[in-house]
Amino acid sequence: MRIATKFYKRGVAVAAALGAALVLALPAAGAEPTVTTEWLSKNLDNVKVRVVEVSVDPGVYERGHIPGAQNVAWHTDLVDTVRRDIATPEAFEKLAARLGIAADTTVVLYGDNNNWFAAWGAWVFEMYGVKDVRLLDGGRKKWEAEKRPLDTRVTAVPATTFKVAGVASKRARLKDVLDVVEGRSNAVIVDIRSPDEFNGKVFAPAGVQELAIRAGHVPGAKNVPWGRAVAEDGSIKPVEELRKLYADAGIDGSKPIIVYCRIGERSSHTYFVLSRVLGYDVKNYDGSWTEYGNAVGVPIVNVAGTVWGGK
Repeated sequence: MRIATKFYKRGVAVAAALGAALVLALPAAGAEPTVTTEWLSKNLDNVKVRVVEVSVDPGVYERGHIPGAQNVAWHTDLVDTVRRDIATPEAFEKLAARLGIAADTTVVLYGDNNNWFAAWGAWVFEMYGVKDVRLLDGGRKKWEAEKRPLDTRVTAVPATTFKVAGVASKRARLKDVLDVVEGRSNAVIVDIRSPDEFNGKVFAPAGVQELAIRAGHVPGAKNVPWGRAVAEDGSIKPVEELRKLYADAGIDGSKPIIVYCRIGERSSHTYFVLSRVLGYDVKNYDGSWTEYGNAVGVPIVNVAGTVWGGK
């Protein structure tokens, strides 16, 4: 009886070890915010995984993309082309159907510029109820650095039916920001732009078209540039480093957080880090500085004292 018990216990231990190995090999749906390049390379043929590229430069995809990846143009597919808004629920349903996304699909997004607009895509996908959305950690930069394969062919995928059941509350509006500024909310506002943008030295990064006629930042906002959460290889820094990075700026997750940038794309990256990686209560203010800085009568802080010259 003791021998049988010993073998039984050994069998349970082996089964547990095998189960743990399987969990490490394939994370449960929704359990991990990111996937590694190694994981993705082993799951490119997985019918439950859909890879989607969302890059800043639309031409990047055509020059070569992860095999099987579908292309999403952020400036037409993820936004309303007439109204200053994200794509309508109806437009998103059509997009998801075209991409072959079903209710049980694991969607892995990636892109250039350390996943700027891939994170924007992840935010929009979350808004419209896609349950398992992840980023490829390191994005194109890491995939290419490791000399993993790229393809110029467009892979056809079977269309699906996707229904938006509701819109998630992951978005902040101008009123929400003003509620913080005027003391009606205890949320923490995080400006993730460069220090020169934050202090009003420049109105926007060089070469951009979306501008505000005032420079500076929202009163009381904390400045933590989005790139500080990213390692040299483009991947997101370890959790403990991130906690310290934001805690040093007074952001520890004890209060709701509103993040913003210029048009909402860089702040989507910080939204992803704070909400998905650290588990904080976060909303993305996608109106960002181009809305706030152009709004009539709202208070701003402009340390540099720059004045718009109309050029």
